[in-house]
Amino acid sequence: MEQKTIESVLDELENLYPEAAPALKFNSAYELLIAVILSAQCTDERVNKVTAVLFEKYNTPETMLTLSQEELEKYIFSCGFYRNKAAHILSASKDILEKFGGNVPSTLDELKTLAGVGQKTANVVYSVWFGGDAIAVDTHVFRVSNRLGISEGKTPAKVEEGLCAAIPKELWSKAHHYLIYHGRRVCHSQKPDCAGCTLKVYCKYNNEKER
Repeated sequence: MEQKTIESVLDELENLYPEAAPALKFNSAYELLIAVILSAQCTDERVNKVTAVLFEKYNTPETMLTLSQEELEKYIFSCGFYRNKAAHILSASKDILEKFGGNVPSTLDELKTLAGVGQKTANVVYSVWFGGDAIAVDTHVFRVSNRLGISEGKTPAKVEEGLCAAIPKELWSKAHHYLIYHGRRVCHSQKPDCAGCTLKVYCKYNNEKER
């Protein structure tokens, strides 16, 4: 996609979703980290219901570590993959206390040393809480980027690389939220609303379909 076209797409996304912001609910870097770990292959709506209860008592590394793995699993069961997620949360909490003085680390490299924290989770925490420039590629960002033709790739890493090359750095974080909103509201996985999409004139997927 040409740079002028990318600029037009970003302008339209900003017009469509000026309110674009994280859907997860959190009040600290630690709460955000735990919520993002729980959100893997789970809806933000479900995570918010779980953390509304969990964070009433267990919203710091210290309090989280008062739970056994089995006790934590009961809280997060409905998020799926609860055994792995519980193990990761407890391990990450221990490292935050022992290696980072009780504070969630603020760099991408340090974040990725925590259990359960891959590139996407690190990018979300770094961008949303610490104000860093990053694009987290979830399923919506991956799908919309490929369909539009802004960044095409078979892996999230390749799509992230392409997006970072195509979009000005100061817009990375905003673009991440714009693409998520568009994926949720218009560019659905199974039945994208191409007819009602104001980006269809730019969209590779739509143009190929119309041929």
